[in-house]
Amino acid sequence: MKKQFISRRYREIKKTAMGQSCTMANTSNEVINLSLGDPDINTHEDIIKAAYEDAMKGYTRYSDFQGDPELRKAICKYYDEEYGLKVDDNEVFICSSATAGMYLALEAVLDDGDEVILQAPFFTPYPDQVKLTRGIPIELPTYEEENFQINLLRLESLITEKTKVIVINSPSNPVGSCLSIGTMEGIARIAEKYDLIVIADDIYTDFSYEENFIPFMSIDGIRKRCITLNTFSKSYNMTGWRVGNIIAPPSVTEVIQHINENVVFTTPTISQRAGIYALEHRKEIQPDYIEEIKRRVFFAAERINRIHNMSTAYPPKGTFYLFVNIKKTGFSSNEVAEAMLREAGVLVLPGTDFGKCGEGYIRIACTKNIETLGEALNRIERMKMFGSSC
Repeated sequence: MKKQFISRRYREIKKTAMGQSCTMANTSNEVINLSLGDPDINTHEDIIKAAYEDAMKGYTRYSDFQGDPELRKAICKYYDEEYGLKVDDNEVFICSSATAGMYLALEAVLDDGDEVILQAPFFTPYPDQVKLTRGIPIELPTYEEENFQINLLRLESLITEKTKVIVINSPSNPVGSCLSIGTMEGIARIAEKYDLIVIADDIYTDFSYEENFIPFMSIDGIRKRCITLNTFSKSYNMTGWRVGNIIAPPSVTEVIQHINENVVFTTPTISQRAGIYALEHRKEIQPDYIEEIKRRVFFAAERINRIHNMSTAYPPKGTFYLFVNIKKTGFSSNEVAEAMLREAGVLVLPGTDFGKCGEGYIRIACTKNIETLGEALNRIERMKMFGSSC
């Protein structure tokens, strides 16, 4: 098709970081892919069986447009039981992943030219999602020497008359940091002061290793200006099921539903039924899976810190990623990531995929078993730039 037929907004598009990693992972059967947050563990057998049984009962048609009522009820019950938070049914919307949820939320609240402050390093789709919804992404850098906490003075200095939204992610992909309660309270005060919306990407709630997870929406007075995103992908190892949820004021969920009905219509019913079972049986389903992920992350972090010219936070704070400092190599993030694939057959993402402040880092997803992670790190250690004699 002729290029002039393509919207001007898309004529110079580049492949996304995730799209590129998918292509590169297929270059050889010998490549160990540590680029994506997609664990090599099947969804729990009981979830699959429950979804199959519901399919056989006839849950194969469209669900309620707001989402399966039973799933909405289970989500409300979950927040009450886990965090003592009362969530009303009209505050809940079921979406086809938290990634879709972010797009829907931004589309619902942004006007042309509104600025969105992104906690950086950030999840790779954020900037493009802001642009797709006609906003302007503004990077709020965080730094290793500050434990990747949001500096409140730096945040406030970025606010202009065009600022509409602050996006936060805790525990953070890619750095694994968890925002302190003091930092979250400070963000809430700033949002109130400047009449801003905060979108809290909470998808790694069950992977906070040092302290119990605290939802941003639990901060006093923030609920009226807070949109919370969650998903079943990470906490229940359901990446391919594509089901998540949004919690927001009813005025926002109403608009989100309108947008979704004209784009996706409804989230797959069978995936929603699986989500119901997962939530209701989380105490039996989650512990072994979460412990396995934690074992992998701690193993990889300890091993990385024994490799010359590499370092990462220890003990890890959260998620199943490690943001690895490679500054001592003297090479850029892209150069190191390319060399790892070329020389070691290990696929990782360069830190700059997550924002400018990611230069000097690579992200490793601890999504393979310990044996495979060990093999990948052994290959990396044999590279010249990581040899102790360099």
